[in-house]
Amino acid sequence: MTVFALLHGGMHHGSCWAAVEDELWRHGHLTVAPDLPVDDDAAGALQWARVAGAAIGDAVGDSADDVVVVGHSIAGLCVPVLATLRPVSRMVFVGGLLPVPGESFAEHLAANTDAITFPQPRTDGTGPFGLTWESVRDGFYHDCPEPVAQQAFVKMRAQSFTVFVETCPIAQWPLTPSTYILLRDDRAVGAQWARRNAVQRIGADLVEMDGGHSPFFSRPVELADVLARIAVR
Repeated sequence: MTVFALLHGGMHHGSCWAAVEDELWRHGHLTVAPDLPVDDDAAGALQWARVAGAAIGDAVGDSADDVVVVGHSIAGLCVPVLATLRPVSRMVFVGGLLPVPGESFAEHLAANTDAITFPQPRTDGTGPFGLTWESVRDGFYHDCPEPVAQQAFVKMRAQSFTVFVETCPIAQWPLTPSTYILLRDDRAVGAQWARRNAVQRIGADLVEMDGGHSPFFSRPVELADVLARIAVR
């Protein structure tokens, strides 16, 4: 039995993983899906990792080591930080951003402009930063059931940029093995950047899935099956 720590991406809540959690439970695994302090300007990747680590500790104790940490999108910036704070058996990045130790992600992005490919958004709407429903749907949810996507849009939270502009709080990449799940129709994170950085820079196993940036809404059964196979491996 593996414990999956499911870390949500920007502007979301831990509840976005609910359908995936249901499937992982059917596989016989445990899950935790905390709300990260993504809306707190005082909280960078280290604080996000501490919140996730506390949720794991509350569920299974601080010494449990069969823990797979799954970070979606921007949560990828705290996954290796968490792996330096507590035992983690594997790091999994789902369309995730990958930090560079000793550097801010903003610096990395300036030299790797293909990392983020979110379509030019409209900002005269009701979402965070004034994002419109149409912009969020086209960038994050284009292949998701529309009622699910609309509910997620209504629940979106404010998003801090601290994790982008701070220097990555770890000095070197952890030795924990990693897997990168590349989403072939991702409109938010660039596939070429993901392949280049996941394989060449951090040495991750690469798994590809069809679909867009939010497979926890569009393909929860398939995503859970992929995660379960990763845990067995």
